[in-house]
Amino acid sequence: MKRTRSMALVALGAAASLALGACSESGGKKAEEKATAGGPPLTIAMITHSGPGDAFWDIVQKGAQAAAAKHNAKFLYSADPDGGKQAQLVQSAIDKKVDGIIVTFAKPDALRDVVARAVAARIPVVSINSGADVSARYGAIAHFGQDETIAGEAAGRELARIGAKKALCVIHEQGNVGLEDRCAGAKKTFGGQMQDLFVQGTNMPQVKSSITAKLQADDGIDGVLTLNAAVAATAVDSVKESGSPAKVATFDLNKDLVGLMKAGSVQFAVDQQPYLQGYEAVDQVWLYRTNGNVLGGGRPVLTGPAIVTRDAAARIEAYADRGTR
Repeated sequence: MKRTRSMALVALGAAASLALGACSESGGKKAEEKATAGGPPLTIAMITHSGPGDAFWDIVQKGAQAAAAKHNAKFLYSADPDGGKQAQLVQSAIDKKVDGIIVTFAKPDALRDVVARAVAARIPVVSINSGADVSARYGAIAHFGQDETIAGEAAGRELARIGAKKALCVIHEQGNVGLEDRCAGAKKTFGGQMQDLFVQGTNMPQVKSSITAKLQADDGIDGVLTLNAAVAATAVDSVKESGSPAKVATFDLNKDLVGLMKAGSVQFAVDQQPYLQGYEAVDQVWLYRTNGNVLGGGRPVLTGPAIVTRDAAARIEAYADRGTR
């Protein structure tokens, strides 16, 4: 009987040890997860120069939201194409004491002072899409995007390859240095004649009438290079309406553009992978806040360019359909 009681006590002691070990292991894991997550959830604000209804920025946001969900972070988005108003939105994020700010430098002079205030407040700033040349100088810890001049050069070569000799480069936001760099790069490598056409990208009827008028006035134009997918779709309509032989090419992708490429209405697109820009920017803020990591070593991290042709468009159609390419 005494031996039985002793064995029972040993068994109970072993069970208690196992139970305590399990609790300790679980608690340790939770503590580790909490430490990895950097404590309370981060709040990360993204402020861009997007105009209303621009599908490109919907893709950027999807990437950012996916990364924020992975890190259990709160993601705030705001935008204004006016440089001064964009700066005010950045100041609002500073006032909210967010944990990180993601910003575009399409109009860098308007953002310089407010970004300096964010840096002074010890809020890490990451830039995306535009302003790679000023990003580090203004105090951003990293930049994600493509070199717009290099991307323009790639577009110019491809436009020449498909046989265009005289082309328009349609700039849908005057004063946007990134868009101007694209056209300047394209002119370097195109080999033929290329002229800039400035349009109001937030007013598609005006965009269509401007491109149509230009094509009707000069039947020698055989190429139209647009700088976003929505303007490309409008340019396709202008080509049809004017009866022009011009071939349309563009920067950036979305679901509708992939359809136009498959139909042969758009010849190619220069993809800078906006989903990746949003995703990696949020990742960078989280990594910096939780582990002091910085990507790029002070130089831009390139997400493009990549030339997407009609054949390649079919391969990424499923991603475009779900709004991530």
